[in-house]
Amino acid sequence: MFALIGLLVGSFLNVVVHRLPLMLERQWRRDAQDMLAATDTAQAHESEATPEAKADRFNLWAPASRCPHCSHQIRWYENVPVISWLFLRGRCSQCSARISARYPLVEIANSLLWAYCIHRWGLGATGLAWCFFSSMLLTAALIDWDTTLLPDDLTLPLLWAGLLCSAMGWIDVSLKDSLFGAAIGYLVLWLIYWAFKLLTGKEGMGYGDFKLLAALGAWFGWQALIPIALFSSVVGAVIGIAMKIFSNLREGGYIPFGPFLAGAGFLVMWFGTGIVDRLLQP
Repeated sequence: MFALIGLLVGSFLNVVVHRLPLMLERQWRRDAQDMLAATDTAQAHESEATPEAKADRFNLWAPASRCPHCSHQIRWYENVPVISWLFLRGRCSQCSARISARYPLVEIANSLLWAYCIHRWGLGATGLAWCFFSSMLLTAALIDWDTTLLPDDLTLPLLWAGLLCSAMGWIDVSLKDSLFGAAIGYLVLWLIYWAFKLLTGKEGMGYGDFKLLAALGAWFGWQALIPIALFSSVVGAVIGIAMKIFSNLREGGYIPFGPFLAGAGFLVMWFGTGIVDRLLQP
């Protein structure tokens, strides 16, 4: 049952991954226009007349989903998780434009995560808490990979939810370990950020990475920070080198760090903090 619910939630996560960065960009643009308007009366009238100020409502619920190529409005039976994509053979029903296979893959991934969480922790507060954790972490990783953004709308609720679940006894981490995990997780990357910036004059990562590691520390405790940092750094370095060899790096020669933090978080969720010791055993 929760695998099916996870499919439906996964379909909504696809919407969040696509729309949340666009919503943030629109909000930043409005905020910039408001700041300019506050210092220039003429600019205020210009800002009110911009298409952005008169734009239709755009959020996670509206407008209805459409094909980005032909603007065909997706009918309900074309939006059934996985099944519709298979039935349509991965193409729009109107213009035959290709629909990315990532949509059903995200739905399947979230379904498997939810099924795993309920199977392992049971149908209760603990199982539901880890379902929430899994979906939020998956969404954050996908958005960061696409846009190099880790929105506060995801990282901060994930952080506070970890502390709350620890305080309520819903996860097997004491509140003390959870608090130290959040604080140390943030501080470690913050120090690395400033050390790298002082040495090179460049920014090596974003503040969203600090908040994501803090959130993982809140969910797993400070003891998990070493395996998370180890796995994310090693895997990130390997993939970064491979992308550089095959000339797949983005403009500026960078890759987002959030997806690797998220991947390490999932590994710790599945295997526990002792995974490093088991791998290092002869």
